[in-house]
Amino acid sequence: MEPSPLLELARLSINYGGIQALQDIDLVIHRGEVVTLIGANGAGKTTTLRAISRIVAVRQGRILYDGRDITRKRAHEVVNLGIAHSPEGRRILARMTVLDNLELGAYTRRDRLGVKADIEKQFLTFPRLAERKSQQAGTLSGGEQQMLAIARALMSRPKLLLLDEPSLGLAPAIVREIFGIIQNLRTTGVTILLVEQNAILALQTADRGYVLEAGRIILSGNASELIEDDRVKQAYLG
Repeated sequence: MEPSPLLELARLSINYGGIQALQDIDLVIHRGEVVTLIGANGAGKTTTLRAISRIVAVRQGRILYDGRDITRKRAHEVVNLGIAHSPEGRRILARMTVLDNLELGAYTRRDRLGVKADIEKQFLTFPRLAERKSQQAGTLSGGEQQMLAIARALMSRPKLLLLDEPSLGLAPAIVREIFGIIQNLRTTGVTILLVEQNAILALQTADRGYVLEAGRIILSGNASELIEDDRVKQAYLG
């Protein structure tokens, strides 16, 4: 008997005004997987992540997480349940220090000693953040800000990490470093749903993938199969 998925989207549909952003999305993620969502700009990738983290309203369908229906939950409630979101554009608090940003990532937690230990853990994972812990976050480089966004999301001790465009605007060497960190995260037991413009890198990193086009899933499968699929090659791999 196959274990129940950590996350399941069942016929999920979302409207923005009169525009249908997502239509009948079915998606499953099992514990310990890295799953990627690829597609052109405007396909609905970010909307999918925002729906899971309960930032946008669901018109139809269900979001099931760890065996419970979270479709009507509020954003802070899903953080408490173990879902963290590192958004597109990083959205760090620029005028606050690196340390303050990390502490804010743990705002739902009450275990102060655990929070302190997790900050040290993030500094081991991201040594550059340790070197800059007293700096204002807005003075960091783009790559360092992305590291901070991921570290801040990890401060809530998530079971499921939603990563939206972690390579956006970064130099190739920094992108490789960020994706090395993502690969290492899977060994710690964090399940990851990755939205990424670099489809090759995303599929090389993920176990499985879904291809979104105009709000619908048109393909899904093992990442190794999708990277060899002629339709995917033509549309997204150049």
